[in-house]
Amino acid sequence: MFVITGATGQLGSRIVDQLLARVSAATVGVSVRDVDKAAHLAERGVRVRRGDFTDPATLEQAFAGADQVLIVSAAIRGGDAVGANRAAIDAARATGATRILYTSHQAASRDSLFPAQVTHAVTEEHLAATGVPFTALRNGFYASTLGFVIGDAVTTGRLVAPVDGPVSWTAHDDLAEAAAIALAGRGGLDGVTPALTAGEALDLAAVADILTDLTGRTVTRVVLDDDEWRSTAVARGMPEAAADFTLGMYRAARRGEFAVTDPALQTLLGRRPTPARSVVETLVAAGPQPVRPV
Repeated sequence: MFVITGATGQLGSRIVDQLLARVSAATVGVSVRDVDKAAHLAERGVRVRRGDFTDPATLEQAFAGADQVLIVSAAIRGGDAVGANRAAIDAARATGATRILYTSHQAASRDSLFPAQVTHAVTEEHLAATGVPFTALRNGFYASTLGFVIGDAVTTGRLVAPVDGPVSWTAHDDLAEAAAIALAGRGGLDGVTPALTAGEALDLAAVADILTDLTGRTVTRVVLDDDEWRSTAVARGMPEAAADFTLGMYRAARRGEFAVTDPALQTLLGRRPTPARSVVETLVAAGPQPVRPV
């Protein structure tokens, strides 16, 4: 049996859909915090059980009978994130999983300037130390983040952010498909994968140009220093801790941590990954996103 955590989230839900296109629903289970939100999956024949990374006992019950467990990284910031990921990994091992998959990140590193990447690096180390065959999916930076970075730029004509750098913005749909392939067919993805990224890396000046081209309204890239950006973000409603966390993304981007592109995702999918321009087009159609951390 395959078990997927976070199956009602933005990435996990897509992975389940992709996996169900490849295997029987009777072989698929999900671990979710709120089983009511997964009722539609139960109706499709998927085994739905409650699993909470902060309550390891629930995870062992949710993972019972699984041959492969795919752990979508905990949506928690700070030191608790590592503990939550470790709890899920340990539960998968304790219940006898013969393979554990984890959604990591292309820039996972203990010396990253973006705290989330340190979490991924430490989690990967713990995963490798279990002795269970594993796959750490080094996902590209989620392109959906651009919705919050762009904000009201189309309305104001100003894309305001700190100094940044190129990012290989990668679509959730592509990464979900890659995860399903890794689960159902393995696809040669053993251990830590190459960076699973779109084919190009764009900085925010290039994103502003795309916005201009798509909307016909000039969007200018405006650079603020870190302190000014932080105070502005907090004034607009972002919690201080979240603003500090988000600044880490910009600092890591300007150091080039997210500039890597790799053909691995294209090879796995058998097609060109979704370009950032297509994601931006969808985001523009959806309208401005609320201010929130990445």
